[in-house]
Amino acid sequence: MQENSSGFMNAYAKKLMTYHTVHQLHRDGLSISRISKELVLDWRTVKKYLSMTESDYEQFLQNQSERKKDLEPYVGFVKARLTKYTETSAAQIHDWLKEHYPDFPAVDSKTVFNFVCWVRQKYHLQKVVVQCDYAMVAESAYGAQAQADFGKYNFPNSQ
Repeated sequence: MQENSSGFMNAYAKKLMTYHTVHQLHRDGLSISRISKELVLDWRTVKKYLSMTESDYEQFLQNQSERKKDLEPYVGFVKARLTKYTETSAAQIHDWLKEHYPDFPAVDSKTVFNFVCWVRQKYHLQKVVVQCDYAMVAESAYGAQAQADFGKYNFPNSQ
């Protein structure tokens, strides 16, 4: 396996270590369910890893890395949006893609999430979370202050 970036090689090594850990835990007598809980993996994934030889697993990883991404034509758009709006969520990107591209394929939100993560990793675009400043307000007399949620508004019609 050729190393084309340290991030790729680290991810590859991590996946290979997970595979070997699954097999080691199974040799130690742990059940598939227990291995699943220990490593926070789906039990089907554990079962699949146990059914593979190391060479099968390496071939599986190779096939995964060479897979064509259905959303690859949208890399430029996603990268531009993530560069300009660093705090943008994958759900928002999904909405923008559907708005700007009428022929956007019907894909699962998890596909878009994975694609956005891949674009962020590839172009080193870290998600910057903007935190709201807030502080506790001093107690005041009953009825002297109110709280409003500006995200919703329901006013009774007095007419």
